[in-house]
Amino acid sequence: MLGRMLGQKLAERWSQSVVIDNRAGAAGNIGAEFVARSAADGYTLLLNASSHVINGSLYTKLAYDPVKDFTPVTEVASYMLVLVVHPSVPATTLKQFVALAKSRPGEIAVANAGTGTPTHLAAELFKITAGINFLQVPYKGAAPANTDLLGGQVIAMFNNPINALPFAKTGKLRALAVTGMQRLSIAPELPTVAESGYPNFEAGTWYGFLGPAQLPREIVAKIHGDVVTALRLPDIQQKLGAQGWDSHGNTPAAFAAILKADFDKWAKVVKAAGLRAD
Repeated sequence: MLGRMLGQKLAERWSQSVVIDNRAGAAGNIGAEFVARSAADGYTLLLNASSHVINGSLYTKLAYDPVKDFTPVTEVASYMLVLVVHPSVPATTLKQFVALAKSRPGEIAVANAGTGTPTHLAAELFKITAGINFLQVPYKGAAPANTDLLGGQVIAMFNNPINALPFAKTGKLRALAVTGMQRLSIAPELPTVAESGYPNFEAGTWYGFLGPAQLPREIVAKIHGDVVTALRLPDIQQKLGAQGWDSHGNTPAAFAAILKADFDKWAKVVKAAGLRAD
């Protein structure tokens, strides 16, 4: 969705077609490998999520380096996750949820969208931070996980806002906290995990543009400037905000720093949880 939204604006600005090629599979590895092996001429770019750097520690046999084999262009957008529980759960605050998990170690069934996804690793990070243990239940995507959460087969999930909040507002789920350092503009009543007793806790998902390694500086500057211009358009801002996303458009250097910091951060979580995807 994000690629098509921005691709249309870039096509208009560049007066040529922008083809969105969905290379699904292996948590983004197939598309990333394709771009890593493409010519560094600006005609092949990667729009990927933060799973791009997570995969560097989750997979032991990647055919590319998620940091060294790419040129960062810009972080496009990000969203934080929302911890939601089934209404049957006897917890209305994060503190109560932690107390429940401690009273039933390893029994609380928490859904995620798949091994190594941000919804999974956010939960693993919270387990470490809060000193609790619960049962992680991986699904093949957020949709089936959400279905079982609504049905009570699992009772909690760190989910994205667009999946979580509509059901929370109708009472089919109960939202306890958001995983960002700031409250969500579309749900300002929800406290952050950090302000609920776990300072510095932050987990979410970003999306960004990368090119192959050694992409010329002038091409990076051109693409960066045009993406930032597109992100500032009112209709793009409205669409992102409605999804609970924050738009960015930071510098290539700032995005590179995020790639490195997140690679290190999630590698520690992957190691602590003993996760492997291959």
